[in-house]
Amino acid sequence: MRRFRIRAAALASAVLLSLLPAGCGGGGKDGDLTAQKLDWKDCPAPSAAEGGGSAPSPLPGGTAWQCATLQAPLDWSKPNGDRIGLALIRSAASGPASRRIGSLVFNFGGPGGSGVTTLPAFGEDYAKLRTRYDLVSFDPRGVGRSSPVECESDAQLDEYFQQDATPDNAAERARLLDRTKMFNAACEKHSGKILPHVRTTDAARDMDLMRKVLGDAKLYYFGISYGTELGAVYAHLFPKHVGRAVFDAVVDPTQNAEQSSLGQARGFQLALDNFAEDCTSKTTECPIGDTPQDVKARIAKLLSDLERKPIPGVFPRELTQTDATNGIAQSLYSKDFWEYLTEGLQQAYGGDGKILMLLSDSMNGRDENGEYSNITAANIAINCSDEKSRYTTAYVQQQLPEFRAASALFGDYLAWGLVGCTGWAVPGAAEHPDVSAPGSAPILVVGNTGDPATPYEGAKKMVDALGKGVGVELTYRGQGHGAYDSKNRCVQDAVNGYLLDGKVPAAGTVCS
Repeated sequence: MRRFRIRAAALASAVLLSLLPAGCGGGGKDGDLTAQKLDWKDCPAPSAAEGGGSAPSPLPGGTAWQCATLQAPLDWSKPNGDRIGLALIRSAASGPASRRIGSLVFNFGGPGGSGVTTLPAFGEDYAKLRTRYDLVSFDPRGVGRSSPVECESDAQLDEYFQQDATPDNAAERARLLDRTKMFNAACEKHSGKILPHVRTTDAARDMDLMRKVLGDAKLYYFGISYGTELGAVYAHLFPKHVGRAVFDAVVDPTQNAEQSSLGQARGFQLALDNFAEDCTSKTTECPIGDTPQDVKARIAKLLSDLERKPIPGVFPRELTQTDATNGIAQSLYSKDFWEYLTEGLQQAYGGDGKILMLLSDSMNGRDENGEYSNITAANIAINCSDEKSRYTTAYVQQQLPEFRAASALFGDYLAWGLVGCTGWAVPGAAEHPDVSAPGSAPILVVGNTGDPATPYEGAKKMVDALGKGVGVELTYRGQGHGAYDSKNRCVQDAVNGYLLDGKVPAAGTVCS
């Protein structure tokens, strides 16, 4: 399991919904990229790296989505050197021009998620914010249409995702490490030029260029999941350029890769506990267990059985233990997906692994035609470029007891994911990001007590790391990854009040 931190619906929609769009024209004066004029046009259909599909439909009321390409330096230390194109998408503000604030830039997380496909898929959720902002998102460098990182073929990725991700002996550990090195070597072979330049600091500098070209004196920003880390790095680099910013589903900026994975093990275990409790507490009979412990015991047995003998999944592939674990994790990103998990487990207990495999496919960016987006390649490239630590199999073995104590179901899976950067072509930048932002405008930091992917404790850590007078914490007592898209009225009123009217909620506000 890679450390995906992204809006859950955006991931699941690869199977359960229909995602959308892309980028077009652009230009600028040589040596002065801030003077370029964006050539906004109707959006084409998404590229294969963005996940494919159809061009985005207009918003209710007929507002069309427009796409453009922003030119940026490949290497920010050489601003007049080679350039790359960054795909952008926008919808114009719906309110009167006299009340327009500027552009509200979204990053939905990952790292590796395409903002160009995600924003139109959920654009209606932000209708109130569009009354005073143009809604804007983008494919960060290395993602989607923005010089995408490319590694392996679709057939190779099918095999990669079905490997045994929780080795039990020396031979299995060697196979996992060899397969990891094979994947990473393919990334270097096919994307060696872009790999040194996909760090979060690079994307933050891109956002400041974007701000200038969009014509805004300050950056107005809505970051979700990994997008909170990107926004915080931006605030560190450009504190005086922060306008109004919201961080939802907050990454803990004080953790290294190991600590982050251990936190996710605890977070997904908590979400699984809540799922099992919810199913067995209903008035109707829970079809997958009589008690919460029974539900979890049956899941554990299923995974153990699948390690010995996979079952039919999406033809011609079989559902392996790795696929099933990944599919279960995907379902825990949002309470809205619990019904799919229940149905998928019912099917799997009867020998049919299709639903769990479809959920796993959606996490991995695989569509119904067997084609993959580049979300996994970009996720690994950005994480491995950001994170300094490189973990050995011997070290992971030593840490297994702590991971298993955090989660009997997800502990091994997340622990072994730590070897994913073995042999990566680019050294990692730091143990964790620097997000101190003295002098920044207030940033609203929203934590969800039931969040599996970015555990709630990270919100307070983010507030402390941003520095005194910058982070303002708001707590949502709920389930799933993120808070604003839960439709909780209290959360949405607080976020909308700040972004639209500049009203900073009282620190420590609690919504339930």
